[in-house]
Amino acid sequence: QVQVVESGGGLVQPGGSLRLSCTASDRTFSFYAMAWYRQYPGTERELVATIATLKSGGSTDYVDSVKGRFTIFRDNARNSLSLQMNSLKPEDTAVYYCNTGPDESRTYYWGQGTQVTVSS
Repeated sequence: QVQVVESGGGLVQPGGSLRLSCTASDRTFSFYAMAWYRQYPGTERELVATIATLKSGGSTDYVDSVKGRFTIFRDNARNSLSLQMNSLKPEDTAVYYCNTGPDESRTYYWGQGTQVTVSS
């Protein structure tokens, strides 16, 4: 089973920035649309951002609440997915996970995620 490892979370003040990273243990990484998700305590995991395969153009999409603030990008050579988060808000506080996109037929084994806390 393919595993992913997320990193880069931490405590940041409102208006600050963080860059999250995710590495997959599988060379099929490039075959899949990838996504970042987040989960608030006691709620379901929700989609934050997606990026298509480079072969299909690498288009990106974001949930409305992060548009203009977050940027998703991928490095297939390193099986790596990143999320640049700027202008962070307290409501961005959550555990962030990466995995294949929601429409993909395959889901990687969920990692432990990385905690992002936005607080003054």
